[in-house]
Amino acid sequence: MKVHALPLIERKRDGGSLDAGEIQGLVSAYVSGDVPDYQMAAFLMAVTIRGMDFEETRALTEAMLRSGVRVDISAHRPLVDKHSTGGVGDKTSLVAVPLLAALGFAVPKLSGRGLGHTGGTLDKLESIPGLRTSLDRSEFATLVSRYGLAVAAQSDDIVPADRLLYALRDVTGTVQSLPLIASSIMSKKLAVSSRLVLLDVKVGDGAFFPDEASAEAFAALAVRLGAAFGRDTRALLTRMDAPLGLTVGNALEVREAIDCLKGGGPEDLREVVTALAAEALHAVVGEDRPAARARAASVLASGQAYDVFRRWIASQGGDLAFLDDPGRWPRPACTGSLTAGRGGTVRLIKARGVGEAARLAGAGRLRKGDAVDAASGVEIVAPLAATVRQGDEICRVHAASGEQLAAALERLASVWEIGDEAPGRMPAVLCAYTNDGRREEIA
Repeated sequence: MKVHALPLIERKRDGGSLDAGEIQGLVSAYVSGDVPDYQMAAFLMAVTIRGMDFEETRALTEAMLRSGVRVDISAHRPLVDKHSTGGVGDKTSLVAVPLLAALGFAVPKLSGRGLGHTGGTLDKLESIPGLRTSLDRSEFATLVSRYGLAVAAQSDDIVPADRLLYALRDVTGTVQSLPLIASSIMSKKLAVSSRLVLLDVKVGDGAFFPDEASAEAFAALAVRLGAAFGRDTRALLTRMDAPLGLTVGNALEVREAIDCLKGGGPEDLREVVTALAAEALHAVVGEDRPAARARAASVLASGQAYDVFRRWIASQGGDLAFLDDPGRWPRPACTGSLTAGRGGTVRLIKARGVGEAARLAGAGRLRKGDAVDAASGVEIVAPLAATVRQGDEICRVHAASGEQLAAALERLASVWEIGDEAPGRMPAVLCAYTNDGRREEIA
């Protein structure tokens, strides 16, 4: 039956609701080409302005899910799919995925590339020579079954409606709509046959959700959507006011993730990844969170997760000799430093500014289709609460050219705030949203 998009657009524009059949018909007609971009763009704008109730959001998620195939994976371990909403220096997947596998889970993860000031897991992984992230469904499922983990790009036949709608949202000012965000993320998560969907919801200056209220609204909606489809879904809210860890940039973040997998690395990164792993143990195995965190921290410190990481990288074609020889890591064309304008204590590092500087240096894309430079990025020399003297180096920039170096340093000029008093320590993990929609504090 032919779908007439205009009455649906007008009803949503005027604040009305659509039923599941109407939403399914509209999405199917758009994917098949019967509804043009300009009408779907009008519908997306109407949703952004008027919103959707839960049943409409559920129907949209299901319609997107039905637009493609599902990935069924046979594994002898519980399947856990980990997703982050994105942030600056967010290398959690590089550590959390092998840590979860080392703890006895199987992790099928579809990842994306950098978007705006936030980095992408695929770009980071592809700084390792030979590593392939374009896997067909069969190979993806086989790697998860055999090695306990795989990370790949979304293929054309998995939720194609999301790929089309996201591209349209990106150029029509409709990215920020909560129902559209939740249906986009959850349709991809539900397309893979995992037992648990584990969401890392970043909140703060460098995150997609700038404040706790918007992050909590998304977490509650995503968890409720997962439950509606019979999928155990948990969300952790984690801070992104400052960059996570001490590096922002593709190869730089891989090296920092390896340090963490070997038992070192920055404290905030360890705190986030062990909390995520503990939440999986809490949800699937029933361990209480403190005991689960201790077990995850012990496995991380032991180097077991790094052994899993190496097997994972090799399984997707990555060159292990590259990991073992620092001399083979990519070198930037230019390097420069930012120095402290006064003495004192670092009180604030604006995450968004660091992410934008890394992108200007060459670590991200300014236009769709731009290549990224694996060696570019920002190293933080003076982190939060560090004491500095006037003229001390506070960060180091690696850039693809002198022009890009200058642009990145200019952007960083107002990012560090140095004062007379140290900031209070803030926990990296704020709270959890459980499968029944309850907000729980993380002790």
